[in-house]
Amino acid sequence: MTHNTPLSPRPLHDLSGRGRLRVMTVAQLRSHGVTTSETNEQCSPGGPWQQLLPGVVLLHPGPPTSEERLHAVLMYAARERGTGVPAQPGAGQGHAAHPEAMITGLAALTLHGFSSTPPLPSLDAIDVLVPRLRRLRSTGCARIVRGAALPAPEQVTGLPVAPVARALADAVAGLTDAGLVRRLMTEAVRGAHCEPAAVVRELNQARLLSRPHVVDAVESLLAEGRAIAEGRLYRMVREYGLPDPAWNVDLRLPGGPYLGGLDAYWPDHAVAVELDTRAPRQDDDALWSEYARKRGHLERLGITVVHITPRKLRDSPEQQATVVRTALMASADRDPAAYVEVLPR
Repeated sequence: MTHNTPLSPRPLHDLSGRGRLRVMTVAQLRSHGVTTSETNEQCSPGGPWQQLLPGVVLLHPGPPTSEERLHAVLMYAARERGTGVPAQPGAGQGHAAHPEAMITGLAALTLHGFSSTPPLPSLDAIDVLVPRLRRLRSTGCARIVRGAALPAPEQVTGLPVAPVARALADAVAGLTDAGLVRRLMTEAVRGAHCEPAAVVRELNQARLLSRPHVVDAVESLLAEGRAIAEGRLYRMVREYGLPDPAWNVDLRLPGGPYLGGLDAYWPDHAVAVELDTRAPRQDDDALWSEYARKRGHLERLGITVVHITPRKLRDSPEQQATVVRTALMASADRDPAAYVEVLPR
């Protein structure tokens, strides 16, 4: 006589074995046949497991690794929806990442490769970004950060991580150290992690631009960003064989009004380049109106103005060089421009 023997659950020691990520939710443990009472018993004082966060179990008695803390925080943030997070390759857990929970703040910047952030083991808590209406509270090593509109996460070491500009704004929101805020912003730009405009946009949306130490850091950030953009413009002219312009000049009508400053100007061709380094602040419309007014005035005088953003200079310098070269070549087919005085800025 043949008996149908029921499948036995995976042994508890197998779940906590080496070579796999040793952190799971209570729901995941149940899917492996581990009952709630068994989980509670394993997590009792002196037991082999421990409850790291509500509904999240560490499958060994020692302190969690940084990797385990990161996964635990995401599991905690996603547990209400019954989802997990992706494990590292070879960890043996193929759970889909929750699209509405991602690492942010200082931990995210460290994962993005920042050197001025504290190492992960030294962080008391790990920020996790969730939608504003999620019913979660900060607890243990999980600090909940809420947002009305969440960015698309980037995958870093297999984990959903907020983009640098958003992670930086979330980090700055909890920092009072002006020096650290300045270092983080400087590294974001110098390390080509993101453009200054993206940082200022996130800081503005988070209503952080009223804090004096943030304003000071932003001013340094914008100056740093402009210097980097100017360096890229110099390299573009040199590397793509454009004729040398007059750099950083002011234009004025002879005996007349001031026309504005330009980053580069080719007097023989009446072609100008202006770096668009506007920061998206509340006065952005007024600043753009000023850009448009100056551009319109110069073009009525027969001067072609090419606006280039720092991001385009970084991502497609050859294309920007082609735009400038085309404008220079087209000057021969235009009517002569009005005579203007070119003054050093």
